[in-house]
Amino acid sequence: MIAGFGELGEALRRSTVQIRNRRGSGGGSGVVWNANGLIVTNAHVIGRAEAASVELWDGRTFEAEVKARDERRDLASLRIHAGQLQPATIGDSSRLRAGELVIAVGNPLGFTGAMSTGVIHAAGPMNGLGRRTWVQAGIRLAPGNSGGPLADSLGRVIGINTMIVSGGLALAVPVNTVRAFIDAGPSAGLGVTVRPVRVPQRRKLGLLVLEVNPGGPADAASLMAGDILTGADGTDFSAIDDLSDAIERSAGRLLALRFMRGGLDRTREVRVDLAWKVAA
Repeated sequence: MIAGFGELGEALRRSTVQIRNRRGSGGGSGVVWNANGLIVTNAHVIGRAEAASVELWDGRTFEAEVKARDERRDLASLRIHAGQLQPATIGDSSRLRAGELVIAVGNPLGFTGAMSTGVIHAAGPMNGLGRRTWVQAGIRLAPGNSGGPLADSLGRVIGINTMIVSGGLALAVPVNTVRAFIDAGPSAGLGVTVRPVRVPQRRKLGLLVLEVNPGGPADAASLMAGDILTGADGTDFSAIDDLSDAIERSAGRLLALRFMRGGLDRTREVRVDLAWKVAA
């Protein structure tokens, strides 16, 4: 027998947690992935913290350890010491179709367990956001929904709500990407946060370094915030995903990064690490 809409919403609420960053720089929502205390959320919800506070639907609060973080896919997993939790039912994001009803649950603007509904617009890349796939939905979200579940009409989680783009379109990380993140283990990374920019004098794409993680591979290679990455291993960047592709190809070896600093072209060799806590 198919559960009623109210029952679906209540089940999703019991599988949704509120996350507070211990550094006080943010917070949001998360999804109970299994009954043994594994929680999935966005990497930007926890920031650089190694621990966070997790509040369950029934008001119980636990200290959570950050187990894995992948900033490229904006995903993180946390572990709390609690058992017999109510995990979310996980769906299949490869089967989504435009027009399907979706449900989001989260903690926007301090409203615990708020639920909203909408429809799928598409599942695929977004202009300006590289080649990665997003679940795109017309649904009302607000700060605090990040990291919470986006579910189908049967209550199966098909994405992790991540951001709102122009026109109010909500983007979620597909749950199949989340499953791969949970199953795959460490991912390759440089330890940088970048933003695509145009380099007029070179007439090509650059990736502006916004932040360099202390102690990471990029830091060891003396890269700095303000540098503009322009290529790797002799090939110019033409899309934001080119850096990610170069990182994955170079895991465990030296990657020759070309960049601009003070208007001058430079090159640094960077050893790409496999790391749980940092991923470019």
